[in-house]
Amino acid sequence: MTIAAILFDLDGTLVDTAPDLVAVLNRLLLEHGDPPMPYAIARNEVSNGALGLIRLGFGAALAAERQEQLRRRFLELYAASVCEKSRLFIDIERIAAGAGAQWRWGIVTNKPQALTMPLLERLGIAKLASCVISGDTLTQRKPHPAPLLLAAEKLGLAPAACVYIGDAARDIEGARAAGMKTWAALWGYIRPSEDPTAWAADRLIRHPRELGGILSRLESPTAR
Repeated sequence: MTIAAILFDLDGTLVDTAPDLVAVLNRLLLEHGDPPMPYAIARNEVSNGALGLIRLGFGAALAAERQEQLRRRFLELYAASVCEKSRLFIDIERIAAGAGAQWRWGIVTNKPQALTMPLLERLGIAKLASCVISGDTLTQRKPHPAPLLLAAEKLGLAPAACVYIGDAARDIEGARAAGMKTWAALWGYIRPSEDPTAWAADRLIRHPRELGGILSRLESPTAR
């Protein structure tokens, strides 16, 4: 297999953002006099974004207007603390330069750009990615393939030359529809009730440290 670029989902795949996002949820709950949500439970809802966390903490039966009010307040709180405890799951530069290959890499996320870029800047990788496609770059979001196809276009590559790594069914669905290879990140934010084997990804990766070894066994772009 030859790949020329590695594309990552952001929350739960490339970056462990759960500590900050769960802290924001619990701050919001506290503002409304509600008990905090246990981290172990809320962590697995992070891939579903602000609304997923709000529905978890406040109940799924909230009226749409109330959900939107809470969502706006959630994003306000998060914007002020976007990278206090968030950390990289993956030493991306070491992996990208591994095995003598100059792997190009990028990010395709449903996170809004106004939150994505400050996070990447605080982590020191904003200028290192070859492309960053955020949740509002296009009108479509994953699982629609359009953001992934745009990433391949910006890299100047055919989708088949890219592998997309994500921790949610929507990630695998979108990448497959785009014609990319698909790897499921099992270290991510996955509910106990979910079965990643049912996503039909090309590969399941259990721990970030496995990624370097997997890439070293693939044909690199510099080997051709």
